[in-house]
Amino acid sequence: MSRDITPPDLPDLTGRRAVLTGGSDGIGLRIARHLAGAGAELVLPVRNRDKGEAAVASIREVAPDAEVVLRDVDLSSLESIARLGTELLDEGRPIHLLVNNAGVMTPPDRQVTTDGFEVQTGTNHLAHVALVAHLMPLLRAGSARVTSQVSIAAQRGTVNWDDLNWESSYRGMDAYRQSKIAFGLFALELDRRSGAGGWGVSSNLSHPGVAPTSLLAARSELGRSRTPMSRRVIGWLSRRGVLLGTAESAAYPALLASTAPSAGGLMFGPSGPGHLGGPAAEQEPFAPFRDAGEATRVWDWSLGAVGLTLE
Repeated sequence: MSRDITPPDLPDLTGRRAVLTGGSDGIGLRIARHLAGAGAELVLPVRNRDKGEAAVASIREVAPDAEVVLRDVDLSSLESIARLGTELLDEGRPIHLLVNNAGVMTPPDRQVTTDGFEVQTGTNHLAHVALVAHLMPLLRAGSARVTSQVSIAAQRGTVNWDDLNWESSYRGMDAYRQSKIAFGLFALELDRRSGAGGWGVSSNLSHPGVAPTSLLAARSELGRSRTPMSRRVIGWLSRRGVLLGTAESAAYPALLASTAPSAGGLMFGPSGPGHLGGPAAEQEPFAPFRDAGEATRVWDWSLGAVGLTLE
């Protein structure tokens, strides 16, 4: 099934500036290659410059004349995100697309960011909240589309309000679900507030389904020295086109969410059985994303946690 999936038709993005986190490998690199191929100028914030340079070379294999700019950022540091925001604000160029794609998943033991947040909530969610807040003047200037990458894991679960930082109850998958549920709630609330306030920014969700990427691979920095069996099974099924997507097809929902003419407040994901794989299409937001009261609570907590405002 996954071998027959074709990418969505993208509009001409010439003259459009796109900022993409997590664009140096995996799904993010595939997103970057397609955006550049459609003519977008890419800004890739990266932590590892060597990986960033390799990504630029990969992008130029499909788009030799692509405009790609690397910027330094560590999404586990609010100070680093603020520096990136200042650099881009000083340039003063409107941003037309922001794809919040970077993330980490299920360290076996609890880890924290530079600022003391549990690393999944801090990196997957709060880092991107801070990035949106810092870049909002440029997003408004570009009438931007913001796409936030969530996860099929967010189909169920809740925000652990009794222990947001997982200090006494760490469970890797539950913390991961929280990070993606909070992120999805925030992104949909962003669209609502932009519409009510006339900010001119639209905000959609995407999720990649299930595909073999580096998210679950061995990663020493997360304390995962070996690739888990679940990742091996995902790879086996993906190679045989059974139910799941590939790293390439998993990029397509974010591309559609970023460029479809549809208004904001929507979610895009694979349309196959269980939304695990298949062609990208609009779908109903997962149940945990539909609680407007919870979205308001997440909005207030998140901006308070990063010490910023959005208006």
